[in-house]
Amino acid sequence: MADKMLQFVQREQHYPDKRTPDARAQDFREIADRYARDTAEDQSARCSQCGVPYCSVHCPLHNHIPDWLRLTAEGRLREAYEMSNMTSTMPEICGRICPQDRLCEGNCVIEFSGHGAVTIGSVEKYITDTAWAEGWVEPVQPGPDRGQSVGVIGAGPAGLATAEYLRVAGYEVHVYDRHDRGGGLLTYGIPGFKLEKDVVMRRVDRLKDGGIVFHEGFSVGEDATLEELREKHDAILIATGVYKARDLKAPGSGHGGIVPALDFLITSNRKGFGDSVPAWDDGSLNAANKHVVVIGGGDTAMDCVRTAIRQGAKSVKCLYRRDRDNMPGSQREVANAEEEGVEFVWLSGPTAFEADDSGNVNILRGTKMKLGQADASGRRSPEPDPAGDFTLEADLVIKALGFEAEDLPTMFGAEELSVTRWGTLRIDHETMMTSIDGVFAAGDIVRGASLVVWAIRDGREVSETMHAYLRAKRAETRKAA
Repeated sequence: MADKMLQFVQREQHYPDKRTPDARAQDFREIADRYARDTAEDQSARCSQCGVPYCSVHCPLHNHIPDWLRLTAEGRLREAYEMSNMTSTMPEICGRICPQDRLCEGNCVIEFSGHGAVTIGSVEKYITDTAWAEGWVEPVQPGPDRGQSVGVIGAGPAGLATAEYLRVAGYEVHVYDRHDRGGGLLTYGIPGFKLEKDVVMRRVDRLKDGGIVFHEGFSVGEDATLEELREKHDAILIATGVYKARDLKAPGSGHGGIVPALDFLITSNRKGFGDSVPAWDDGSLNAANKHVVVIGGGDTAMDCVRTAIRQGAKSVKCLYRRDRDNMPGSQREVANAEEEGVEFVWLSGPTAFEADDSGNVNILRGTKMKLGQADASGRRSPEPDPAGDFTLEADLVIKALGFEAEDLPTMFGAEELSVTRWGTLRIDHETMMTSIDGVFAAGDIVRGASLVVWAIRDGREVSETMHAYLRAKRAETRKAA
């Protein structure tokens, strides 16, 4: 191994080449191609194989990163894929959309030494994309039939991960989702330039081929209550995510043309699938030829500004109330957005909106901000600077202020479903069961808006506690008989 690894001094960090900003702004393809084999091996060989791999420690899935980097460097790519697949049900998706700069790569030991982190995410993407191309990704193989069924509400990453693990364990699994395609935000919330949709659809199709039954376009509370689903299944998982947009509190925020981020992104992704989308066709959720202002500083805001560029906006600005160093979104995404022509207006916030004669927004009034004392999160709180008032032309304002939980007890017709003061589901953190027997919860509906990789981790963990519950329930049934 000595001649294969520890090459970080001689070999420089190199990410896959990105297409030019002008070229990538013309379409929704991913902005960079995957590695060639030689480059993937070369970059993997930079791993220091340290005794305490901080990359794995800081990965929510605790992926065996140094192990599959070593196997890749040695040309043992199928083994590398099998190793990466041991801890993650969607490694190529995590390789694309995880904020590696905050997780594995941001905690790489050689990054601390000044040599530049190993390009972990790009190698992870390369490994599994190659596995799909070579036919190494095996079908879901259900275990012996246990005679019990599970209902999963929500076809996002937490729900899909749980469905796969429980199907492999031998359970009949039904997935219920409000959308007409599985994948949740992977399908409809994340733009194609970060995650092309065939990458998600092949995962969903693999689960369908493995016998998991998808009930798409199914709204719990309308098509069936939670109690009715409980009567059909031996256990239920709620993995709906959090979809309710936080609202603006400024005069004029109800004008036309001021829209939630998710509505904008779902419309764009549906158009990418070739669907008929009236809100696109009538221009209400289409940025073409408009002055667009996105309010927010997280990854969703970055998705919106970069989508608006691709839709042909006249101008795209992002207002964020803190500075660049204090924004929650990925710095890589900010850099990509700047390259593509987005203007960031740091330390700024909206104060009011004005409309034209048709009632559609045309002016955003704002004020500059300054950073005051640190808040409970440790970040300095923004404070208005009265001397910094400004106005912006704005035909489309997109609210990317984060997401909150919907009122699930009311929606599902299950008032006994206990929630926290934030509206997320209250669970026993040892079993991940809610206040209702046999009903479990995982992902953002428990955590609040978080990362895909954490949702997959939660799906992996809840599948174990659900399996234990179902085994005990089956044993009790047999004993009673």
